[in-house]
Amino acid sequence: MEYISTRGGAEPLNFEQVTLAGLAGDGGLYVPTHWPRFSETEIADMAGLPYAEIAVRVMKPFVGDVLSEVELRSLCEQAYGRFAHKAVTPLVQLDEQHWLLELFHGPTLAFKDVALQLLGLLFETFLARQDKHLTVVGATSGDTGSAAIDALAGRDKVDIFMLHPDGRISDVQRRQMTTVLAPNVHNIAIDGSFDDAQAMVKRMFADKEVTNSFAISAVNSINWARLMAQIVYYFYAASQLGAPHRKIAFSVPTGNFGDVFAGYVASQMGLPVARLIVATNVNDILHRALQDGDYSAGTVTPTAAPSMDIQVSSNFERLLFDLEGRDGAKTAARMHAFEASRDMQIEENMRMKAAKIFASARVDSNQMTLAMGQAQGEAGQVIDPHTAIGLAAAQAAELDPSTPIVTLATAHPAKFRDAVERATGVRPSLPRRIGDLFDREEAYDKLPGDYDAVKSFVTSKATPAHG
Repeated sequence: MEYISTRGGAEPLNFEQVTLAGLAGDGGLYVPTHWPRFSETEIADMAGLPYAEIAVRVMKPFVGDVLSEVELRSLCEQAYGRFAHKAVTPLVQLDEQHWLLELFHGPTLAFKDVALQLLGLLFETFLARQDKHLTVVGATSGDTGSAAIDALAGRDKVDIFMLHPDGRISDVQRRQMTTVLAPNVHNIAIDGSFDDAQAMVKRMFADKEVTNSFAISAVNSINWARLMAQIVYYFYAASQLGAPHRKIAFSVPTGNFGDVFAGYVASQMGLPVARLIVATNVNDILHRALQDGDYSAGTVTPTAAPSMDIQVSSNFERLLFDLEGRDGAKTAARMHAFEASRDMQIEENMRMKAAKIFASARVDSNQMTLAMGQAQGEAGQVIDPHTAIGLAAAQAAELDPSTPIVTLATAHPAKFRDAVERATGVRPSLPRRIGDLFDREEAYDKLPGDYDAVKSFVTSKATPAHG
């Protein structure tokens, strides 16, 4: 399997190269040259298999001959052996039609662990093959940072620099990053929004002064390997609920479009997905884009669901590339124009293609609070604000009652204790394995929302690629 850039200006790479590269040199995102496809029989054979085994089957076509099946299985068993639930991503039934897919049983209590535990092992495996030091630079709206730091802390040949918007993530999210005191971990709180932080990261990937000295890579969902690992739980959940013999719908709380794009890939691979519901909060650029073709970035509004407080959704470029007939030159022109104007209008023919599988919803704070109360009152489930946004969108969807709707439960409610308590009267406690979080020492640096300041910090502390 080879990987190409959505902007058409980068050399094709294999899976090992694309994992270590992250963002393409032309500013685009890597995608496979084609979507592999499973037969109904192959999907039916996944029913009842352990999560790690389904992961091997789903990911093997993307990995190609870079890892043997034995090597891939060993990495999957290591990654998912750290999860607190034996099913890794268990399903919980709410009523006759609605289900939760609990993605928060990993070490940092968020769905990002599902991919990043594996990505850390992939980095270590690939770097051991070559005399190279990797500098991971990322931006987080809350959960990616802690999951990436947990996966990479203390690993050889890797430094990680994680930017987060100062004061705009929950205290649990911040402490899960800043209390990891490994020497290869650098936390940076910047003055600004997540979009500001993410723009700095993308700029660093395009900065020749940086890339000529350091091997820069990414852990957020611009990295293909991370997205690939997220495809697995769509197959896992659907096979539990009767796929391929019936269609399953998924409601996905999303800001950066990575998690729901993984569902799109699963559908392209043959999984019978009835609908992918893109659930946004009031920062609704994705809803506006899919509904009206208006992909214009406004000002970020801070909410009780901070991981979704985003106005520029990086992974949307991957969908646009597919909708545009995989024409890299067209996608490059479209994205360059957007980066200059922060405005994009999506043509009706592209929207109609997207509408065959995507629906979308905008969920405000009142609807979110109502969904949290209903989940607790009617099903005994305490859910976090992001999951509540997904559930509200699922409940509003007009789908055949016989179609199961799976809402992705993306974070443990204890990560957002204050918001959950306000909505439900219940203050969720942290699981025992991180129960001492508020007793741990914190360490992080505060920097202005200025690219040169961040660049200077990173280059002064990172290890050169061959140093």
